[in-house]
Amino acid sequence: MDVLKIATAGSVDDGKSSLIGRLLYETESIPTDKFIAIEQASKRRGLDFTDLSLLTDGLIAEREQGITIDVAHIYFSTPTRRFIIADSPGHVEYTRNMITGASGATVSVILVDASRTITEQTKRHLYLSTLLRMQKIIVCVNKMDLVDWSEERFLSLEESLKLYLTSIGHQSSGTQFIPVSSLLGENVSSRSGAMDWYNGPTLLEVLEELPTKENRIRPLRFQVQQVLRANNNTFRGYAGKVKSGKITVGDAIQIHPSGKQSTIKSIQKHK
Repeated sequence: MDVLKIATAGSVDDGKSSLIGRLLYETESIPTDKFIAIEQASKRRGLDFTDLSLLTDGLIAEREQGITIDVAHIYFSTPTRRFIIADSPGHVEYTRNMITGASGATVSVILVDASRTITEQTKRHLYLSTLLRMQKIIVCVNKMDLVDWSEERFLSLEESLKLYLTSIGHQSSGTQFIPVSSLLGENVSSRSGAMDWYNGPTLLEVLEELPTKENRIRPLRFQVQQVLRANNNTFRGYAGKVKSGKITVGDAIQIHPSGKQSTIKSIQKHK
């Protein structure tokens, strides 16, 4: 099962953490005890709903202030793919953290608040995603419930953002625009009944179908982490991770940096 690395970004209060929380909730990736904890935290805040954004605000300061400061890495999976999400901060002061989170990602998911104008910070995140040569940029026009699910509003924002992306040299074909409501779960993992004018895929459908960079076509790179000795030193093996390429018994290999050569005798996995 392959892994897709995602970076989320956008301006402050555009709903990044809520969207990720919704993805975790709808893919059943939240442990029961953690879900109970955020239910209780939501009640303490006086909310009449479970605030899924609390799932990603891991630092104490973030929970107290209701903002995202650090890059929170979140893991979840579906039957077809595993995902690693870097939830990046939206404040201008923490733009550098967004770069850190996005540097190892393949796709960038950028949130835009449908009820507000496009901010300079959103443009910065789009520009940085282009600069980092993201394989795909997904723009989620969020909070569509606040604009009465208006198709006209969505198309207006889409057109404005396409013009900006063109001005910075980004191909519009590499960008997907999706109208969503992270609070209500519309077009996140299931199609929205409130926006029947939208015929495109949901966010999760795009993430599941997006091709990932295939590492197996690259030369073998095996990162040795430990030398294993067992059975009174009659067995010696090397434990580590295959970073790229593939390996089979009988393959000739070269050790770096010594340049020594050897042959693969056996491949064993921990059971």
